[in-house]
Amino acid sequence: MNNPPLKRKKSSSAASDDSKTPPDSINKDISGQENPALATITVTAVEVPELTEQEISDRLHLERKVERAFFEAGKALIELRVRP
Repeated sequence: MNNPPLKRKKSSSAASDDSKTPPDSINKDISGQENPALATITVTAVEVPELTEQEISDRLHLERKVERAFFEAGKALIELRVRP
């Protein structure tokens, strides 16, 4: 029942090429500025492909497992607390 993680295909776009060589402004040290809170930060957007039906199903299954584990842990903690 332990399936290996699914490998997703990499999207080849111009944005992904830009992320390999960040502009110099991203790597600047802002600690020497008078007010670092006013620093400008550049963020590059990356397109994320939609999940396949199988990936959606796998994600929902794993989310249910996590929810169940939290529920069971909560029940166990309550039981430990009420026992003398």
